[in-house]
Amino acid sequence: MKQHPGKAFFLKFLWLAGLLCAATSVQAQSSLPENVAAALREAGMDQTSISALVLPLQGGEPRLAHLAERPMAPGSSMKLVTTLVALEQLGPTFRWHTQLLSAGSIQGDRLRGTLYLRGGGDPNLTWDGLRSMFRSLRAQGVRRIDADLVLDRAYFQPARPDIDAPAFDETPNAYYNVIPDALLLNGNMIEFALESTERKTSVRSQPALDRFRIDAKLSLTDTPCQDWDDDWDAPQARINKAGTVTLLLRGAFPRNCKTRTRLSLLDRNLYIERFLRAFWQELGGSWKGKTSDGLTPQDARLLLERSSDTLADLVKTTNKSSDNAMARTLYLTLGTQWPKEGRGANTLDNAQATVRAWFANNGIAADGLVLENGSGLSRLERISPRQLAGLLQVAARSNWFAEFASSLPIVALDGTMRKRLRESPAAGRARIKTGTLKDAVAIAGYVRDARNQDWIVVAIINDPEAKKGRVALDALINWVGG
Repeated sequence: MKQHPGKAFFLKFLWLAGLLCAATSVQAQSSLPENVAAALREAGMDQTSISALVLPLQGGEPRLAHLAERPMAPGSSMKLVTTLVALEQLGPTFRWHTQLLSAGSIQGDRLRGTLYLRGGGDPNLTWDGLRSMFRSLRAQGVRRIDADLVLDRAYFQPARPDIDAPAFDETPNAYYNVIPDALLLNGNMIEFALESTERKTSVRSQPALDRFRIDAKLSLTDTPCQDWDDDWDAPQARINKAGTVTLLLRGAFPRNCKTRTRLSLLDRNLYIERFLRAFWQELGGSWKGKTSDGLTPQDARLLLERSSDTLADLVKTTNKSSDNAMARTLYLTLGTQWPKEGRGANTLDNAQATVRAWFANNGIAADGLVLENGSGLSRLERISPRQLAGLLQVAARSNWFAEFASSLPIVALDGTMRKRLRESPAAGRARIKTGTLKDAVAIAGYVRDARNQDWIVVAIINDPEAKKGRVALDALINWVGG
């Protein structure tokens, strides 16, 4: 069909206009936007502390490219790698399974032999989830358990990576530092509610644990409530000969203060055992037997199975709240999916091979990419803005882009971005995954500007005073969104 001369002229005009825009955008790469540079100067940082890349979502020349090829410590923005590769490799409906099996028999209301609790890597195995399994066992008529409990964590190898692992920082008991395994119950957390009046302090904890008590001796101070943990000593757990666990709380606490905290303080086997014994007693049952690590024999009989939430649901939780333990579990799960014929003994090694293969298959260069645990809570992990932006471009073409994009915090509305840029043009118009370490801050995600054009934005600051540079990252989002 012959093309109309007016249409041909119009197409040629668009082509020339495109060349002009490309030339303009190339020129715009030469320096940081002035509002970003000013924010860095205000924070006392050099422009070499930041690497940044801004690309049109639909492809084209960068609007900004500043040291974009340099591998940087990304903090939690590394979770974008883990969550997208998990969606692509496993699919959004993937679920994990926790099983209760028996190598014994049920006679009347008594279960004899050995019980096996086999972990399937559920990133969000909650107290209620495990309660529902044992409530179902009680509903089958079992009241007396005369059986040892074997905890099977062999879905990941090594099964207990937390044992003898060096502390990441000075708060190893905090939730963000939890090292996952295939049978991690509620992050191994004990939740504390502390409340004080003018004269006394009360402490409550959950979940209910068998033979567990709190010995709290906290002096009262007149310090502000928000500084309650400044004079808080790390709680110590002690077990006497009778098996009673006593948690010692020492230090000081502000008057007229109310707060909550979560800490991992008990060995994981002890935590699960005491949790299950307390709940089984609550159901009117009795339990005789010891608890140990082990493997489930092939002839064990399946009693109950619990399925997790879907991967799509857990990706959303992982990115919105920047949950390290969940991200690390997703990463380990990728290691279980590597082809059996090429699979090594270490699940982390297999996970890394899976991620690198995905990068190669999607045409993203992996030069300088360093993977450790997939969460960004690492002194070793490195990725460049170019690589992160490439991943975000692939995500935009993915069948699971809706699930991935909905997991990113919305500026000024939710997740780790809920308190940032509330008066900005980008409020409600950008989805940004943040990253924060002692010497690193980052942003990575999508920004829609005032002309409704969508951009990929990645920026990472590595500097001893990196947290002061967060305002520069916000300035970059404003520059793109304005």
